[in-house]
Amino acid sequence: MRANEQGRSVASRLLAVFEAFESHGPSLSLSQIAELTGLPVSTAHRIVGELHAWGGLSRDAQGRYQIGMRLWELGQNASRRQRDTARPFLQDLFSLTGETVHLAVREGNEALYVDRIYGSKRVPRASRIGGRLPLHATAVGKVLLAYEEPWFREAYLAGELRALTPATHVDPVALARELAEIAEHGYAITGEEARAGACSIAVPVGSGSGVNAVEAAIGLVTLASQMPTLARHVPVLTGVARRIEAAIQHRPPLPLRP
Repeated sequence: MRANEQGRSVASRLLAVFEAFESHGPSLSLSQIAELTGLPVSTAHRIVGELHAWGGLSRDAQGRYQIGMRLWELGQNASRRQRDTARPFLQDLFSLTGETVHLAVREGNEALYVDRIYGSKRVPRASRIGGRLPLHATAVGKVLLAYEEPWFREAYLAGELRALTPATHVDPVALARELAEIAEHGYAITGEEARAGACSIAVPVGSGSGVNAVEAAIGLVTLASQMPTLARHVPVLTGVARRIEAAIQHRPPLPLRP
């Protein structure tokens, strides 16, 4: 046994296997898993075998491993309430705009995309359902950050602000001003900050559990060439957000008008 293996718990070894797929997947051999996790091959073989038998990993004809369907099934329970509640209204939003629409929540320092309906336009894709992006680089993320408590915003802006593209806003002073404007106006717009060729707009979805309490954000993404007219979507985005809030709080929704 390696010296650094003695202090590792069973849970940390299991998590290391899943993290290997998160950063280097989607398909890995046993030797790659052992190397990426720092586990002895014999330990990796035992853990991978148990995960495969349970359904957490699957194995292809070449003997390489992928994340199994059982983990996907479990993952569907994450943010299920927001996703199931919002899905009919996201479909309305898609029908009214024809654009790719999505729902995101804050998970740590990132925006986690819990649902998405894709439009027919070939828009450069920065994330997917279950994907994460830094809060400061996306419209949904900026909305979530703008409505967070001041201490969280300040701590976030004091940390590393990674640039995903040359257009990503990473100046903390300028970002603080931008977040204040988002909170004042009720929506955020980004242009090619997460992916070149795409722009996005988003609004908050309130939880109804306190002043400025925001549970999620909904937004749409389209071609960067459409950025000058993005603000025209604010009324329908806001209307859909209010309907989601009403559904979450079990209130009769207001009628939605195009």
